Amino acid sequence: MDSLKNTLSLLLFLLIAIGFTQCASTQKLEDTLPLEIGDVYSQHWVSGVRGGGSGYNLFIPIKSNPNKIVLDSLYFKGKKVKLELKSASVFIGRFKSEANQRHDIIMSSDSLAEYGNPVPEMTKKPPFELKDTECIVSYKRGKKTFYYKISGIVKKATARYPIAPQNR
Repeated sequence: MDSLKNTLSLLLFLLIAIGFTQCASTQKLEDTLPLEIGDVYSQHWVSGVRGGGSGYNLFIPIKSNPNKIVLDSLYFKGKKVKLELKSASVFIGRFKSEANQRHDIIMSSDSLAEYGNPVPEMTKKPPFELKDTECIVSYKRGKKTFYYKISGIVKKATARYPIAPQNR
């Protein structure tokens, strides 16, 4: 009976140890990116309409992609977003900020009236420590996910989107 207990304890320990080693290896940064990228830059944007939103976008221009790699997600300034393919050669990550957002929250003594309210987002500690000029891009090759750090991100002037064309 004791040998069965010892065997089960050993198997449980090995299972937990393997689980932890898999977690540690999933976020290992790659030394090279299997595609050539241009100068990565971020740009803050703000709507001219009250409640129209604001935030910042991070642009990753692609010069060549011989392996047909698809960039998946982006970690930047403590947040994570999915990357979108803006054109054939530019990926973009869109980050919304809390400033100038529309907040349509129903407050009522009847809990059913509050059913459509958005759930507040819980902030999680990002898995990477980054400077303001650095980001992490995740990409997939087959079913495996890889991570690559991009440094030297340039901040461009704010883009303002007015409600009406400006008179000149």
